Amino acid sequence: MNESLEKELKSSKRKSAKPMLWVSMISMTMMFAGLTSAYVVSRKRDDWVSFDLPNAFYISTLLIILSSITFMLAKRFITQNNRNLTSVFLIATLLLGVGFAYFQYRGIFVELYNAGLFVAGEKSTVKSSFIGGITIIHVLHVIAGMIVLLVVLFNHFNKKYSAKDSLGLELGAIFWHFVDILWIYLFFFFYFIR
Repeated sequence: MNESLEKELKSSKRKSAKPMLWVSMISMTMMFAGLTSAYVVSRKRDDWVSFDLPNAFYISTLLIILSSITFMLAKRFITQNNRNLTSVFLIATLLLGVGFAYFQYRGIFVELYNAGLFVAGEKSTVKSSFIGGITIIHVLHVIAGMIVLLVVLFNHFNKKYSAKDSLGLELGAIFWHFVDILWIYLFFFFYFIR
């Protein structure tokens, strides 16, 4: 493949990457809008049982906010070609993401369970099933974000990003911030719509 064709191919990939990511995020937003709409409609059921959110959800919310900050810092430092601090903040983001997933698990499968609230089965309630189901679906998106983050880390350690070319890191950051904002929306939704 000649150099001109290779540059053109790379340029077209760069132009299409962000729009494709935005389209996928819009479709995910629509899915969660549908799930939260079903939650609102289901609140009118006679068997609706209201309860407080698990304490672990508060901790996980703080962790996901911090993870957005660390990813922003990683992005900032790559634009300054500071590879060491970019590495530190990318690893911190990954660890905060793992912490988020752990506290989501703890909230659903430990705290709700200990309160006698089940996500599925005979003893489940409509609300616990919705909160558990929506949260699990969101955690799957966060896990996808962690896989993206691992790819970003792999590419970063292979010196694929610099101040002049950080598209992969930018795309990873956009997706990570999206799942973070999505959880913050869900947290406040569950908190206020009981």
